[in-house]
Amino acid sequence: MSDAQVSLFTRIINREIPADIVYEDDQCIVINDIAPQAPVHMLVIPRKPLAMLVDAGPEDKMVMGHLLLVAGEVARMRGVDEAFRLVINNGAGAGQTVFHLHLHVLGNTQFDETNLATF
Repeated sequence: MSDAQVSLFTRIINREIPADIVYEDDQCIVINDIAPQAPVHMLVIPRKPLAMLVDAGPEDKMVMGHLLLVAGEVARMRGVDEAFRLVINNGAGAGQTVFHLHLHVLGNTQFDETNLATF
């Protein structure tokens, strides 16, 4: 991967850029979002640099499932396991700004028609 292709999240994973790390293991890292859209807003980021969800293939089935399990675990750790939202933006048209697959875990807020698409 060339330097032009290295994402912000890869640089965080490689400890080139500081982040507020909530959890990490051999397959992913979880950080607090620097521009939270909810009182609890974490990003679950796979170590494997997939640009978008649609770039995942059959070989990524295990890591994709792992990301969901980790999302549930960090929601539980932060006390929002009874009510949280998971969001994956796929492509610029869907609001993706960093092209390294990541899941938004949003909790401790009421979601209604006015704030569903604000992240």
